[in-house]
Amino acid sequence: MTIPFQWPAQYVPAIAPPQPMPERAWWFVFRGAELLVCSPPTPLLAAHPDALGLMPLRTHYLGMLAGECCFATEVARAAGAPQGWVWAGLRSLHGAMDEALLALAGRALQIVDWDRTHQFCGACATPTRARQEERSRECPQCGLVVYPRLAPAVMCLARRGPELLLARSSRFAHGMYSALAGFVEPGETLEQCVEREVQEEVGVRVRNLRYFGSQPWPFPHSLMIAFHAEFESGEIRIDGVEIEDAQWFSIANLPRIPARISIARRLIDSALGEMRSLR
Repeated sequence: MTIPFQWPAQYVPAIAPPQPMPERAWWFVFRGAELLVCSPPTPLLAAHPDALGLMPLRTHYLGMLAGECCFATEVARAAGAPQGWVWAGLRSLHGAMDEALLALAGRALQIVDWDRTHQFCGACATPTRARQEERSRECPQCGLVVYPRLAPAVMCLARRGPELLLARSSRFAHGMYSALAGFVEPGETLEQCVEREVQEEVGVRVRNLRYFGSQPWPFPHSLMIAFHAEFESGEIRIDGVEIEDAQWFSIANLPRIPARISIARRLIDSALGEMRSLR
């Protein structure tokens, strides 16, 4: 079993910031889903965002990374980038930013997005307030407690002898294929979700699922959970909605596949390594 994503050992998560406030900290400053970075891509390391003339709307403590305190905050959507800085989407920072900082930026984005969208109670519309003992918001009127959102999604790479089942969506980059994936439904196990998604999207049944690993994926708040599987039965029949093409590919005839930052690529590479060792 391979676990492709782990938080760096030097990261210690926390909710309550130290007192007094540190003289400098990593600040993950967001405008919507865009992170403020300098060149080369790096978040703000300063006492406070007001050092750049930025006024945070809401701020969240994330913990410590390599001895430095870390905060997530957001500014108004109309805020311009200070001189020497740019607003960048996290996808564009893959491979350009330090991996530990990028992982923490993904965590920061999910917390900022959740907090912004839960300022009012979904049951009675009363303004909510942050709880001090855990990462959550509570309605003082009806007592509803909400936690950061997390949408589990499974990924499955099916194998048939020397072939891998790969598919492409219209959302993918030109010519790129990947493993099948889909969101878990209420009351469904991960294994049931894998079997349902593969059958719904390409008409194939799979068996002998093997857990591979998981990866947080902040677009916007997913947790990808990946499995290897073996082909059981069926002919490829694409749904025409989620999937525009799917094929069995041999090792020698692979299409364009996802970048190495993604768990999809690591899942494919793992299968290729296993298959080549058996040849």
